[in-house]
Amino acid sequence: MPPSKKPPIDPVRWQPPPVDPLPDLPSAELTVVPLPGNAPEDVVVDADGAVWTGVDDGRILRIPADGADPVVVATTEGRPLGLHVAHDSRILVCTSPGGLRSLDPAGGTLETLVAEVDDRRLMFCSNVTQSPDGTIYFTESTSAFSYAHFKGAVMEARPRGSLFRRDADGTVLTAAAGLYFANGVTPTADGSALVFAETMGRRLSKFWLTGERAGTVTPLRENLPGHPDNLSTGADGRIWCAMVSPLNAAAEWLAPRWPALRKLLWKLPDRLQPQIKPEVWAVAFDPDNGEVVAGLRTEHPQFGMVTGLVEAGGRLWMGCIGFPAVAHCALP
Repeated sequence: MPPSKKPPIDPVRWQPPPVDPLPDLPSAELTVVPLPGNAPEDVVVDADGAVWTGVDDGRILRIPADGADPVVVATTEGRPLGLHVAHDSRILVCTSPGGLRSLDPAGGTLETLVAEVDDRRLMFCSNVTQSPDGTIYFTESTSAFSYAHFKGAVMEARPRGSLFRRDADGTVLTAAAGLYFANGVTPTADGSALVFAETMGRRLSKFWLTGERAGTVTPLRENLPGHPDNLSTGADGRIWCAMVSPLNAAAEWLAPRWPALRKLLWKLPDRLQPQIKPEVWAVAFDPDNGEVVAGLRTEHPQFGMVTGLVEAGGRLWMGCIGFPAVAHCALP
């Protein structure tokens, strides 16, 4: 679908974080699974081993565990982004625009869970998870733009992202605000905290759920050399992070300089703006100290710009925004 007219941006001077290199990661042999739709942003796996994803025209797909062809289960308004298999087997779906929805995997019916926060429309619902007690947590990357204009949020360089909590009675509260493009969120294996990513901030942080630090945020891994996207928790508790792209030198140069220059650049056609290099990049971090414990980094002609990932059956499944396919490889 063609993007709507660009909204104006209100950029500020912003100093990007420094860069701390990550260890070299091995390549991997990918199996690419073509889809009847483009840019499957996230991937999750249900109790039967089926993989779920959403494509950019609103369709939500189920890829059977036996490798059969993908099945369209539902079509949602807005662009499906982050997904999560809830404790009751519903599929939680972030849409932009639209908000947070739940999908009955058997009947294909959709229900809106959150359309507004603080009396305003939820613009860029990005990723969602549940804590062990069933409370739903979800991120909004920016309150100013929908997914169609995500580069506007990058050019603005304003911390308009948030982490929200939805209680069982439907009450929505802000857990953390002022985030630089909040994105993936996943619980630690012990349920003591959530780990969330800030794509522009290039960091992973922990929002504590239990203990003396409950309700506070502490860093897990900062100064990443690329942009983190969706997250998932591996079988051994490691935190998998989809790295959608390495740094873009032009964007890093522009951020601390004249806001008026970015306003002009925003008005140009997309092809003349800084572009994302399509790599296949996934990193697993230790949930306690943030050290790298596994990962892969390679290039593939039919897959790249990894935005979601999940362990399943000894393999790492990945979604992306660059191609009409998902992919998997042996678990690194």
